[in-house]
Amino acid sequence: MLKVDDVHLYYGASHTLRGVSLTAEKGRIACVLGRNGVGKTSLLRAIVGLTPIRQGTIAWEDGPLDGLGPHARARRGVAYVPQGREIFPRLSVLENLQTGFAAAPRGQRSIPDEIFELFPILKQMLRRRGGDLSGGQQQQLAIARALVTRPQLLILDEPTEGIQPSIIKDIGTVIARLAARGEMAILLVEQYFDFARELANQLFVMDRGEVVMQGPKEELDEADVRRYLTV
Repeated sequence: MLKVDDVHLYYGASHTLRGVSLTAEKGRIACVLGRNGVGKTSLLRAIVGLTPIRQGTIAWEDGPLDGLGPHARARRGVAYVPQGREIFPRLSVLENLQTGFAAAPRGQRSIPDEIFELFPILKQMLRRRGGDLSGGQQQQLAIARALVTRPQLLILDEPTEGIQPSIIKDIGTVIARLAARGEMAILLVEQYFDFARELANQLFVMDRGEVVMQGPKEELDEADVRRYLTV
């Protein structure tokens, strides 16, 4: 289980996260919802070690992540798919996938066959440069690159942003399939409520740096949730 407890984060004098707590369990999908600017990406960056926290604790599998750098967290099984994908545009698809080897144990520095079962389009484009792919294909590549590390905790920041509906559906199918195996916890940040409602087991709604609603999706009132997503 991922356990985030009473996390506070500052950018200078700006108090960006205010006592945020959440959990994510293997075999389940936890989704963080909220408008732009409420602290969702800052929360993910704190979990993966890209932004230091001022107060609180972050633990994975009963071991603290506090104080560990991003590379050490990756070796603990934490994989991050950032907002905007951040693939390497001048590297080929194959080379982008191979960058995931850096976090993998020496004996596991290979691309699992399952990657191409989940994303068959990538197998056809291994020699194509990442920057030549469509936005949806780049998102699939970014998720595949994270999976090359064989993570136990997969963190995705708005995987539907700027992507055509057909690929959104494909990505949703992949996320659900990964969770159903029961070997991986998935933490998802989204603004697209229908996508989150379809996939998530647990919802955490953020506003102004705080979690203002949380619980199993069946127990939360949809109108109340949507109120925190509209501008």
